[in-house]
Amino acid sequence: MAMDTDIHNFYEHLVLESIREQELFTHLTQEQLADLCCLTLNQLPAHYIRHDVDMVYFLTDEERKSMQLKVHQALSHAYSRLLKNDERDDA
Repeated sequence: MAMDTDIHNFYEHLVLESIREQELFTHLTQEQLADLCCLTLNQLPAHYIRHDVDMVYFLTDEERKSMQLKVHQALSHAYSRLLKNDERDDA
């Protein structure tokens, strides 16, 4: 078993999906996007799975909405932190 390819944190998918939906990739560098993902994921609980399809199948609509809300809030907070750090670096 290759741990780095057989398992992953389900929130990774949700964070990337939210970044795409908000089109944050259009005005952030690859480095900023990586930092944004790390800052966001560090605020969320770990939820490790082997297959996304299994997770989606077992989630209720309420659980999915709750997870998406947590991701949105964490991403918003992380984005604010990222921008503040960039402003300090530019000064």
